[in-house]
Amino acid sequence: MREKRSSSTDSFYDIFESPIGFLHLFFQENKLRGICFRKPSEIIRRGCASSLIKKELREYFDNGIEEFTQPILLIKGTEFEKTVWLALKKIPYGETKTYKWLSEKIGNPAASRAVGQALSKNPLPIILPCHRVIESDGSLGGYSAGKNIKRRLLDIEYYKTLGKRQ
Repeated sequence: MREKRSSSTDSFYDIFESPIGFLHLFFQENKLRGICFRKPSEIIRRGCASSLIKKELREYFDNGIEEFTQPILLIKGTEFEKTVWLALKKIPYGETKTYKWLSEKIGNPAASRAVGQALSKNPLPIILPCHRVIESDGSLGGYSAGKNIKRRLLDIEYYKTLGKRQ
């Protein structure tokens, strides 16, 4: 009997153990389409994530790489949300920007609240670094995985950046 081969459009997930807990990595067509901090209820098969994303996540947490090259796929979200998510790549590693800054960056300066709502739906945290967006008064603001995880990610980046300067 022949084994059924998976097509490149199959969806699967893998788990990556990080300093902030287990990350559930979701793929479709060999592109990363989601990162979740908790195991979601979506039922798909377990597979093996590309060695590229595992290597890049290790490098991010261990050595502070600033850019990810793993191909991504945004399959959900409005055009506005996708614009917001992709604009996150303009925030330099180890820095923070405000919701207002981000709304201005996308050409919609009155949309700070809508930007916050879009960030709460970001399917690729860390890769699209919504943890770098804070309130105008310097407070953390929200984060889908909780403020403690947001603080840890910011601390990791701060100390890696500090180490690179010395």
